[in-house]
Amino acid sequence: MQCVQTERRPLPIGCQAFANLRKEGCYYVDKTPPLIREMISQGRFYFLPRPRHFGKSLLVSTLKELFEGNEPLFRGLDIHPHWDWSVRHPVVRLTLDGKVSMPEELEDSLLSQLYRVEQAFDLELPPVKASSERLRHILYQMHQATGRQAVVLVDEYDKPVLDVLEDDGKARANRDCLREIYSIIKSSEDHIRFVFVTGITMFSKTSFSSGLNNLDDISLYPPLAAICGYTDRDLDTVFAPELEGLDREEIRRRYNGYSWLGAEKLYNPHDILHLFRKREYRAHWFRSGEPGYLYRLLLERKVSPMQLESRVVDAAFVSKFELDAFSHEALLFQSGYLTITGKEQQGARTVYHLDYPNVEVQSSFSIGLANHLTGQGQEIAAAGSGLVKALGDNDFPAFMAKVQALLGGIPHAWHDSGSLGSCESWQASLLYMSFRTTPVELKAEEMTSHGRSDMVLLHERQVFVLEFKTVKGKKVKRKVKEGLDGAIAQIREKGYAEKYRDLDQPIYLIGMVFGRKKRNQLDIRVEMLR
Repeated sequence: MQCVQTERRPLPIGCQAFANLRKEGCYYVDKTPPLIREMISQGRFYFLPRPRHFGKSLLVSTLKELFEGNEPLFRGLDIHPHWDWSVRHPVVRLTLDGKVSMPEELEDSLLSQLYRVEQAFDLELPPVKASSERLRHILYQMHQATGRQAVVLVDEYDKPVLDVLEDDGKARANRDCLREIYSIIKSSEDHIRFVFVTGITMFSKTSFSSGLNNLDDISLYPPLAAICGYTDRDLDTVFAPELEGLDREEIRRRYNGYSWLGAEKLYNPHDILHLFRKREYRAHWFRSGEPGYLYRLLLERKVSPMQLESRVVDAAFVSKFELDAFSHEALLFQSGYLTITGKEQQGARTVYHLDYPNVEVQSSFSIGLANHLTGQGQEIAAAGSGLVKALGDNDFPAFMAKVQALLGGIPHAWHDSGSLGSCESWQASLLYMSFRTTPVELKAEEMTSHGRSDMVLLHERQVFVLEFKTVKGKKVKRKVKEGLDGAIAQIREKGYAEKYRDLDQPIYLIGMVFGRKKRNQLDIRVEMLR
């Protein structure tokens, strides 16, 4: 149980070494009760993926100090009276966070790290060149020399593959190099007390041959879901002194929301620590590494931004990653841009509901994608604020004018690229991205029992249901009228607005007609639902 901290302490920004954090008296969220204790007592081989900057490296460092028996570091923590400090295990820690392009560079990095282990334990190894074979001898000799089985900790296990993911040949070559290391870890089980492997993606066990198939995957194991990241309780106790002067609800709205099926939603530590340091509500985590590869992947697969939220996907697809075939939903989820918002059993099939975890990711991802598509991300974000204000003021002529200005300001090269499919698709996607840069509550392509609405916005205690139509060819005026009639009729007949009646708020039905040739909004019709 965390006690409420009353005095301010140093913020552990960038601190991934448990020993340094404890010696410097930094804030520390104690993950030992009962998370670490449960993990160690109930198993030996574990695999935990989490998004970047989520505390994985600190967890690895904590495990290292624990198994090495550095008792002073754990005084005052829950695990201290429950651990046998007289037992010390030799630890092999491999950190694969360096930038490597070729397997030769990866091999050199592994050999360098193993050489430092050999020196630390004064081992004499036979003249074996390959890193995998050196690891085999190290584990055997450690066991023989100390009488204790070794502990193996692998941090960023997948980074050498992810760094070159767009180059299939290099990705496969680095994967094959890592296969040998993981195979040695498995085959040396007699000399190993505990294994913990962490990274970002959930590469399937077959991706790394048999090397990973003895690991217990705890990525979606509810009892250990909070082993990385901060909870609301952590903020209100450990970081209580830092909350003064900040809006607690705004912190929750902007940054809370990650879930790996645990009872509590989680914060990314990077966001929270930088918020406390800078005292500004910014996209701290997102800006630490924008997902250019994901943007390119979505365009390559012609995925509309509107298809990213409120996704319902098979559980098997979310927790699997293969170089040969992977879903964009899996990569977005595992990288931290989508999270699980619900779980459902459909017969023998388990499905997960995916959505943006919070306002930070939702807004920043939309701005970044818009900028990648058009080079005008900030302009689109500014337009979104104007559009939302016009709706809130019920100034529908101004809303129409702003939509026309938005669509007209995008280069025709993007219109013609087919990046997002049909004309109507890119028009709707552009509006979506513009709205998504604001904190307005938005539901895109929401399913009802009779169909799928284009877009619903909840703002200023009002509901706006939008339906889009596209016209082309001659007799445009007549087709515009037919399009508007059809849009409003579809909203009514399909019952897109019915679920919002209970809110007891004004509901506006908005039909919008776009021109395929002029690629702009031709007209708008607004009716109130009675």
